[in-house]
Amino acid sequence: MSNVLYSIFPSENFIDLSLYQYGWEQCDPAHAFGPAARNHYLFHYVISGTGMLAAENSQKKVVEYHIKSGQGFMIFPQQICSYIEDQKLPWEYAWVEFDGLKAKELLKSAGFSPDAPVYRPHQKDLSRQMSEELLYIVRNSQESPFHLTGHLYLFMDYLTRSIKPILSGNGNRMRDFYIKESLTFIEQNFQNDITVEDIAAFCGLNRSYFGKIFRDTTGKSPQEFLIYYRMSKAGELLKLTTLSIGDIGNAVGYPNQLHFSRAFKKIYGVSPRAWRYEQQSKEKR
Repeated sequence: MSNVLYSIFPSENFIDLSLYQYGWEQCDPAHAFGPAARNHYLFHYVISGTGMLAAENSQKKVVEYHIKSGQGFMIFPQQICSYIEDQKLPWEYAWVEFDGLKAKELLKSAGFSPDAPVYRPHQKDLSRQMSEELLYIVRNSQESPFHLTGHLYLFMDYLTRSIKPILSGNGNRMRDFYIKESLTFIEQNFQNDITVEDIAAFCGLNRSYFGKIFRDTTGKSPQEFLIYYRMSKAGELLKLTTLSIGDIGNAVGYPNQLHFSRAFKKIYGVSPRAWRYEQQSKEKR
């Protein structure tokens, strides 16, 4: 059974920024919530573990995001979402539900939106202070509404400032961060059946926005880059190993040998077998 701390805020007299509920939970393996919608903003900070958030974006399409310790996610009012914890490493998280006249403006300035709900801190010190303020609120429900609202303001300040250099700072710096994240994901997962949606979700972005900044930065679409990357790895294996064409195709994410050969020929102009023969002939000269 999950371990839970849970409190409901006793006052709604604060207009600019107000607490509604807050808590902490050590979840059971594979614990799931939703799909459901909230009436206010709800932020989860993951202390440990890993899991998946599935949330509607601005186009009402459900996007999946993998969230690990040190990250978090923002749920927006009336946004339908669900989440499920990992079977082996379930989440331990703290959460806070809030609203107010300043809430939307603060979150927008930090870069949060239904298309970018994932919290990926860029300043560890500020992120640590944010989590401390969140846990202070959770553990001190006996304090006065004024006292807790003051700590909510501190929490919001640390939350927005800990990600602001990436999300609302220099545009090139923001793009560089996301491109680096996406390239890391491709390098580690190219051999699997991954899609552009998977890469965008890993970065916490919707597909269309991710595709735009990726093409603007690299000159290729994410799909084109993924194919080029896979074929470059295939070329290395053809040249340096004696693996069969089918095994090499499978090793770079193409379980179907025919599909692999077509993709390879489109990049190199010849079949994998012919390309390997050409490379071997060059080495013998």
